[in-house]
Amino acid sequence: MNLPLLKNADVNGKTVFLRADLDVPLSAEKIEDDTRLLATIPTIEYLLKQNAKIIIGGHLGRPKGIDESLSLKPVAEWFAKKLIHNSEFIIQNSKLASFGGWEIGQNIFLLENLRFYESEEKNDPEFAKKLASLAEIYVNDSFAMCHRNHASIIGITRFLPHFAGFHLQKEIETLSHVMENPKRPMVVIIGGKKIETKLPLVEEMHRIADYVLVGGKIAKESQVFLKVRHEKISGKKAVLLVADLTPDELSITEKSLYNFLDIILLGKTIIWNGTMGFIGEKEDKFQATKKIAKAIIASKAYSIVGGGDTVEFLNRIGILNKFSFVSTGGGAMLAFLSGEKFPGLVALEKT
Repeated sequence: MNLPLLKNADVNGKTVFLRADLDVPLSAEKIEDDTRLLATIPTIEYLLKQNAKIIIGGHLGRPKGIDESLSLKPVAEWFAKKLIHNSEFIIQNSKLASFGGWEIGQNIFLLENLRFYESEEKNDPEFAKKLASLAEIYVNDSFAMCHRNHASIIGITRFLPHFAGFHLQKEIETLSHVMENPKRPMVVIIGGKKIETKLPLVEEMHRIADYVLVGGKIAKESQVFLKVRHEKISGKKAVLLVADLTPDELSITEKSLYNFLDIILLGKTIIWNGTMGFIGEKEDKFQATKKIAKAIIASKAYSIVGGGDTVEFLNRIGILNKFSFVSTGGGAMLAFLSGEKFPGLVALEKT
């Protein structure tokens, strides 16, 4: 892709609207996993060194109107501690007031959850123009949202010079290389429970992978469908393994787990999105997710992992940094690898 890159932009002393990925897991207003926030820090630090003023925009969850439980205040506090080592911040009082948000230090401002406004998801031109009026340059650093046709992803690019942030650039370069020249065998592991978004992607993975392993809740709901579709795919296709679940449906079975582990040992490139079972207080019976993770690390394959639940779990047990690359997208990562065109990337390419 021929994206305009931040490193080539003249941002010195300019006001920059930075679209970041702020959709982090919260529990009692505490951030459970900050991987997505950490990913955009290099872009923020670069802009600050260029004496730029930064307006950060993003969303959290899927609110229906204003929902205080999905306020970005905890994210504002996180940025304040991370960037200026001070948890104090003040409510803004400038032309940004109509959006709400927080001033974090002298040159950083975080807008409140953009999804509090229905115009964001509708990609309303007037809303996009209003966002654009806050800045002189637009930078997109949110790979996980580039497949969405939203105002802060698509519409705003019509009104401002636009560039890809450092993390977005790294995501595209890394995943593009895997698409074009992967070490084989390539093993794709898909789990979790979002069957409506992942099922079509499982089918597409047949065309680029050598093995496709399907576990988690989507395995139960998709067994018959996947096997029928698999038989209809013509040309080169991956070996498909769909796991069985335990009677309580909290994990894939032990037999399925060890079948998966055997395949993982063969992999030279391994792409993983989605847990193999319940990972809450009663972790899945056979610790399938943990064993899958440790097998991938032990394989020495080039490994890519993405997806909120999976990344949060790996971070919690202290092995996330053992993977070759951590994507901030889950379904977005698989969609990009399957060759889907992302509206947010197309918008950035346009001048």
